[in-house]
Amino acid sequence: MANGGFGEAVVAGYEECPSWAPFLGFFGAAMCGILANFGAAWGTWKSGLGLCKMGIKHPGGIIKNLVAIIMAG
Repeated sequence: MANGGFGEAVVAGYEECPSWAPFLGFFGAAMCGILANFGAAWGTWKSGLGLCKMGIKHPGGIIKNLVAIIMAG
């Protein structure tokens, strides 16, 4: 099976690909994970801060508004 058989390595376009191209792919994947975790932490922090501020002005609503923090983290 010369064309499209199982077990053949795919090397099409490998000659034109620069040597640093895999770095960009792994860097993009790493940044995706880093920024996703940072965004989750930021949202939890902002939600907790809002709950603390609300607890000062309206102490009766703390339990009701805990749902946002629980769902974020």
